Formats: sequence, C-alpha cells, structure tokens
Amino acid sequence: MEIGQKIRTLRMERQLTQEELANRCELSKGFISQVENDLTSPSIATLIDILEILGTNLPDFFSDTKEERVTFSKDDMFEKDDDELKYSLMWLIPNAQKNAMEPIMITLEPGGQYIEEEPHEGEEFGYVLSGSIVLHLGKKKYRVKKGESFYYKAKVNHYISNPNKLPAKVIWISTPPAF
Repeated sequence: MEIGQKIRTLRMERQLTQEELANRCELSKGFISQVENDLTSPSIATLIDILEILGTNLPDFFSDTKEERVTFSKDDMFEKDDDELKYSLMWLIPNAQKNAMEPIMITLEPGGQYIEEEPHEGEEFGYVLSGSIVLHLGKKKYRVKKGESFYYKAKVNHYISNPNKLPAKVIWISTPPAF
C-alpha cells in the first residue's frame, strides 16, 4: 500500500498545503514531503496524529473498502406491484434502505393509491413525471400535476392517490428510508 499517496490525497481533499499539515502535526514540511513520496515511514504515533488532522483514523485509512458505486442500470432496480391498491413501486437504487435517503418511482393506476404512512422523523420529496396525483397530508389535500413537485416533513399521516382516468408516475424520495 502506498501510504504517502493516500496521505497526499487526503491532504489535498482538505485543501491543506504540506506546510499547513506539518504545522498542525508539529512536524517539518520536509518530513511530510518525504512521507508523501514514500521516502520515509512515520511512526504509528505520528501517523495517528497526521490522520487525525486529516479527519480519519487508522482503521478507515487502511480499510480496503471498495469504491462507492455511483451509477445504476435498469437491471439493478427492483419492482413490486400491488394489484389491490393499484400501484407499482420501483426501487431505483439497490439497498437504498441502508442509505440516508431512498429514491423510488411509483406508478399509480387510475383509482390507485399508495399506502398511508404514519408520522415519522424525516422529510419526503416527490416529482410528478406524468399524470397528476393528490397528496394527502393529514386532513389537507394538494393536487400535484406533471412537472410539479412536493416536499414536506412527515409530521402527519400521508399518502398519494390518483383519482384520475390516466396513470400517474412519481419520483419519490424519503429520508430516512421508509418504503
């Protein structure tokens, strides 16, 4: 493992010069340069100090975690249909329930509705791709048409419905994940 390159990358991500890092760690700029060029190795105590200044720790620095996946294809998505309530739900990101937010695409057939959810911590956002829906927030109702969006804190019972004659499609993002 090239420790020096990883330290250089972390330093540059935090927009620190070698001299600024050296000063914060009470080391010389020359020593930081030698470490970054793998010409010398810091002691464990010194490495811990450097990593602390760079906002990480030994376990995270040396972990071999895979690069975070950024793009997803149709094959990665999972779909669920509910014939009784007349909707289909597509999870756009695999395992999104493990993340801070969960994006889905929901299709409501004419007369369909999504499950009524109880109040919870978090926020919800939606964008109507096609058709129009009714957003139910407690006792209030809001019509949301194609090209419009909605956003709310989930402090009351809430759901969406489609009282229209055409299907409606909505991108819906919940945080924390709830779908």
